[in-house]
Amino acid sequence: MDLQDFVRSLEQENPPQEVDGALLALWWDAKGDWSRAHEIAQDAASREGDWVHAYLHRKEGDEGNAGYWYSRARQPVFHGALQEEWRKIVSALLEV
Repeated sequence: MDLQDFVRSLEQENPPQEVDGALLALWWDAKGDWSRAHEIAQDAASREGDWVHAYLHRKEGDEGNAGYWYSRARQPVFHGALQEEWRKIVSALLEV
């Protein structure tokens, strides 16, 4: 699956079976379910999950909490548009 396939999958009611963990959190975030995305990212217990967790708190407007999660994920704090960061993280996770 590549970024285009992932974005196209958002037209479906449910995520593709092969999408899980941090990537699943981003899928639900794109569908407008921040709470579900946050719960999945928090439960992922991985650097990838921490990275998504950071993005979600930045989206929420909680910069301090986001900074903590960026640090745990060993990722620099992102300062661009949220949509740009979402695409960056999805692309990186699809390569793993």
